[in-house]
Amino acid sequence: MDNGSKSRIILKIERFLCYLFLAFLTVLSLFSFYVLIINATRAHPDIQKGFSFLPGKSMLNNLNSILKNKNLPVLHGIANSFIVSGSTALLTTYFSAMTAYAIHAYEFKLKKAAFLFIMMIMMIPNQVTTLGFISLMGKMKLMDSLIPLIVPSIAAPVVFYFMKSYMEASLPIEIVEAARIDGSGEFRTFNQIILPIIKPAMAVQGIFAFVGGWNNYFVPSLIIKSANKKTLPILIAQLRSADFLKFDMGQVYMLIAIAIVPVIFVYLCLSKFIIRGVTVGAVKG
Repeated sequence: MDNGSKSRIILKIERFLCYLFLAFLTVLSLFSFYVLIINATRAHPDIQKGFSFLPGKSMLNNLNSILKNKNLPVLHGIANSFIVSGSTALLTTYFSAMTAYAIHAYEFKLKKAAFLFIMMIMMIPNQVTTLGFISLMGKMKLMDSLIPLIVPSIAAPVVFYFMKSYMEASLPIEIVEAARIDGSGEFRTFNQIILPIIKPAMAVQGIFAFVGGWNNYFVPSLIIKSANKKTLPILIAQLRSADFLKFDMGQVYMLIAIAIVPVIFVYLCLSKFIIRGVTVGAVKG
């Protein structure tokens, strides 16, 4: 056997081992979702017996129990989570992109100071400002409302930084100058020329913003008090902390399964933009 044949055999073995390792990581990543789906179909006593690879027969019973629970307005929770998450994703991506465009395309005296100020805000954890935020919402009489969960998403320093980095890698300033020469207004330039160019980055940040808004529990639990205005994470925590005698793990798993379906759907719809959006800087480099 010559050296060329040996090299091809070694290459095939290495490729097989790589695929085998990737398959193992895929199974490991999806196993928790499999456990969730299986347990959502099982009754509470069956779940207490331990893990099972086969689904149970209580899926419809768990679903009916969740939907008919008067203390747990699941449909309202789904609607509220969609409103908060969808609005958060739209506002975060649009206004962060607009701010990044302003810093990237315009020259003004306080440009560097404005950028540094936004970066400083990015370093402050949300928990530090929560107490003041709750106090402000109380003075503005916005407690027990979805507005405090949506409007603050306009200011998102992390998304701004990502958008600015993306623009530096993929948005030549000559495009903006050409649009100005052709008589295009600033808002028209941004909405009709810039947004299509940075669509991959907006899709990536839209996924992250939607998932963050959907899974957010800390702030909504402090703001929302009415049952019909609660989001799904609050309802899951409420069901999980129920009285021991009324506690049903099958219902908990079913509610969690319901909660992750929209996230998976949004991810599948926008996932094709992730690699394109994240790696554009490396490709340009």
